Amino acid sequence: MGTQLPTPAAGLLPVREYLLVGLTAAAVTFLLTGLVRVIAIRLGAAHAPRARDVHVTPIPKMGGLAMYAGVLAAMLLAHQLPVLRVAYTYSLAPWGVVLAGLLITLVGAIDDRFELDSLTKLAGQVTAAGILVVFGVQWLAFWVPWDGLNGSYGSVLVLGPSQGTLLTMLLTVTMINAMNFVDGLDGLAAGIGFIAAAATCAFSLGLLDQRGGDAHLYPPALISAALAGACLGFLPHNFNPAKIFMGDSGSMLIGLMLAAASTSQAGDLNYSVADPRDLIALLTPLIVVAAVLFVPLLDLIMAIIRRTRKGMSIGSADKMHLHHRFLEIGHSQRRAVLLIYLWAGLLAFGAVALAFAPVEVVVFGVAAGLLLALGVSAVPRLKAARAAARGN
Repeated sequence: MGTQLPTPAAGLLPVREYLLVGLTAAAVTFLLTGLVRVIAIRLGAAHAPRARDVHVTPIPKMGGLAMYAGVLAAMLLAHQLPVLRVAYTYSLAPWGVVLAGLLITLVGAIDDRFELDSLTKLAGQVTAAGILVVFGVQWLAFWVPWDGLNGSYGSVLVLGPSQGTLLTMLLTVTMINAMNFVDGLDGLAAGIGFIAAAATCAFSLGLLDQRGGDAHLYPPALISAALAGACLGFLPHNFNPAKIFMGDSGSMLIGLMLAAASTSQAGDLNYSVADPRDLIALLTPLIVVAAVLFVPLLDLIMAIIRRTRKGMSIGSADKMHLHHRFLEIGHSQRRAVLLIYLWAGLLAFGAVALAFAPVEVVVFGVAAGLLLALGVSAVPRLKAARAAARGN
C-alpha cells in the first residue's frame, strides 16, 4: 500500500498549494528574465541567425537561468508549506531535481555562451540523469500485458537496480535532447513544456484524489507544477516576436524535469492499489508518459531517421523539423506554434482523461479534436491548391 498522509491532510487535495507553487515559479521567472536578458547581452550570449533558423536578427539567450531560478524558488516555497512538505519527507526526488537541474542549467548556459561540443553536453546530461537516480528517481516497475495470474490482465515487471538505472538514464537523456530538438520557434519549447507539465500535474492530482493521499504522488505533482509555472512565466518574453531565447539552459532543464516528473510518477507508482481487472487504469501511467513525450520524441525520431538515411551526423542541423514543416505549408510562426500546442494538448490531456472519464467519451473527444487540428493544419495547403485550380 502507498504511504498515507497524516489524518489532517488525508482526503484533502492541495490544489491551492500547488497553484501557489506554480504561480511563484511563474512570477520569479517572469521578473528575472529581463535581468538575465541584460546579462546575456553583456556576456555576448546571443543566437545569431543560421540557415535553419527563422529569426533574422541576433537574439540573446540563456533564459534557462531565469527558469531555474523560478523552479528553485517554487521548490523552496513548497518545502515551507506544511501540506507539501510531505513531498520531501517521503522522497528525495525534489532535492534530486534541484541539484540535477542546477547542473544541467549550468551546462546549458555554458553552451549558450561558448558552444560546447556534443560529447561534453552528453556527459553533462548523463551526469544530471545520474544525480536523479542517486536521489531515488528511477523506474522500479511497470505493467506488462503477459503472465497474468487468476484471470488478471498481465503482470507487474519489477526491475533490478541496474535495469532501473539504465532505463531512467536513457529516458532522461532522450527527453533532454528531444526538448532541445523541438526548440526551434518562438515560444515552442516553453509552450510544450507548460502543456506537458500541466498534464502531468493534473494526472498526479487526480490519482492523489483517488488514492486518498498516497505520498508517492506528491513529488511528481510538485516537480511538474514548478516546471509549468517556470514555462508560463517565460512565455511572455519568448512568444513571437521573442525578446530572449531559453537556449540549451532552458530546453534541457525542461526535458530533465519532465523526465523526472514522469519517472517519479509512473516508475515508482504503487501498482498494487490498482484494480488488476482494469486494463486502462494499469496502462494510463505509461500512456500519459508516452503522450506527454510524443511531440518532441516524434520530432527527434524523425530527425534521426532522416539524417541517418542521408548519411549525415545525428547532430547535424537541418530545416525539416515539425515546426519547419508547418512554416513550409504556409502557416505563420505564431499559428505554427499554436497548432503544435493544440496537437500536444490533445494528446497529453486526452491521455490524462483516460484515467478519470469513460474511455468511449475520451476517444470520441480526442478523435474529434485531432480531426479539427488536422483540418486547421491543412488550411493553407488547401487554399493554395484551390487557388492553383482556379488559375488553371
